Amino acid sequence: MNYTIKQAAEKMGFTVPTLRYYDKEGLLPFVEKKPNGTRVFKDEDFEGLAIITCMKNSGLPIKDIKKYMDLCQEGDSTLQERMEMFLERKEAVEKQREELNKIMETINHKIWYYETAIKAGTEAVHKQNKND
Repeated sequence: MNYTIKQAAEKMGFTVPTLRYYDKEGLLPFVEKKPNGTRVFKDEDFEGLAIITCMKNSGLPIKDIKKYMDLCQEGDSTLQERMEMFLERKEAVEKQREELNKIMETINHKIWYYETAIKAGTEAVHKQNKND
């Protein structure tokens, strides 16, 4: 099935300007472009868009996503390099997850702190426990 840029944007949860920006930055070499410049998205293009979304959401800069897309266009000779990009991304995301876990611990502690203070009617309950 063929999709317009508007339909593709809606299907992926993007805006049309976002898809145009991705195209301008060279992230969409897999999308067919008619001689008049109109982009024609096909079902198989959504896998590429999902990878772009994953990479972007993981914090990878657009220039590095472009590098990945260029490597994909070069074929099998770049398989190792593409895998290494994902291994690096995995490591970075794991570090982010560790940082988020620490943040969550602090948030959970503060929730506990306020729940117990509210139940006691005062924050002094925490000061009393420290002296015990």
